[in-house]
Amino acid sequence: MTSALRHRRSSEAGYTLIELLVSTAIMITVTGAIFGLMNPAQGTAQTQPEVADMQQRMRIGNETMFKELVMSGAGPYQGPVTGALVNFFAPILPRRIGRVNPDQPTVFKQDTITLSYIPNSYSQTTISSAMPTPSAELKVTAQPNCPADVGNLCGFQDGMDVIIFDTSGNFDLFTITQVQNAAAHLQHRGQTLSKSYDVGASVTQIVSNTYYLNTQTNQLMRYNGNTDDIPIVDNVVDLRFEYFGDPNPPIAPKPPAGEANCLYDAAGNYVNLPILAADEGSLAPLPGNILTDGPMCGGGTNAFDVDLLRIRKVRVTMRVQAANAALRGADTLLFKNPGTSRGGEKFIPDYTISFEVSPRNLNLTR
Repeated sequence: MTSALRHRRSSEAGYTLIELLVSTAIMITVTGAIFGLMNPAQGTAQTQPEVADMQQRMRIGNETMFKELVMSGAGPYQGPVTGALVNFFAPILPRRIGRVNPDQPTVFKQDTITLSYIPNSYSQTTISSAMPTPSAELKVTAQPNCPADVGNLCGFQDGMDVIIFDTSGNFDLFTITQVQNAAAHLQHRGQTLSKSYDVGASVTQIVSNTYYLNTQTNQLMRYNGNTDDIPIVDNVVDLRFEYFGDPNPPIAPKPPAGEANCLYDAAGNYVNLPILAADEGSLAPLPGNILTDGPMCGGGTNAFDVDLLRIRKVRVTMRVQAANAALRGADTLLFKNPGTSRGGEKFIPDYTISFEVSPRNLNLTR
């Protein structure tokens, strides 16, 4: 009996402490290996949506600016004055213009551009009475053959952004506050006009937007020339515009007889401007010093350097970053704003893209 009892107790004995420690160590090793396999998948799951978001933000920013660059310089297509705006004033400016915080004419900002063009609109006419400065009322000529369904004065409406310009290089922007049958009451976006416009000056609907980089919030912004600054894309850390133009100097705008401007004296004699070296194919680079050294056309804050009339191509460079700092590393070459990532799967370098646009309305004579 004693031998049988001893055998049964031996067969029912539990794990020893050493066996428990060994099994625990094996379990920890296997569990650690499993988590090690899962961690890269977690990093990929975190980075892929951010990569897609960066590409989407880049696409929105590029397409928005590309479309307006293509349209830049489109001018009136009815009335006594037709053709590209570059025949009358510079439709591309490397600075901010408008009612709120306009830059001075001699300012060049590499991260700012103003693009202007006439949209597809019936609202194109001329003034029928000289417009003094300052002025609150603008009398215009009724357009012939205007469709009946577009309203008074061929579609001019309250709140519409319009421009008045002449053949001497002067222009001013307005916002319509009231429309009547025989007169449009316009509110100027500044305190006074840049000049007193004569009968025949063109008045038309205008699209004039300024794109710039807000370095405080890292946002691509659009200013409509009136009161609204709207963010277009977040986490933009760099924006640059480069300009290339016709090596030959411009010959328009040409003022009426007896009037001088930046290209002609009062006797109608052309002011000689230099021919630039064509280092970009058939075009010449136009750095900031060339675009701000004069002579100046127009007046007031809307004055512009005559060489801005040469612009035929714009190169845009835009750089976006990952929104999450944990996905940005410490390398200042790869990251404009370094983050805390140590590499591996949780590592998304800044995304940079560059594209060029030759606005068709600025190249009609080339």
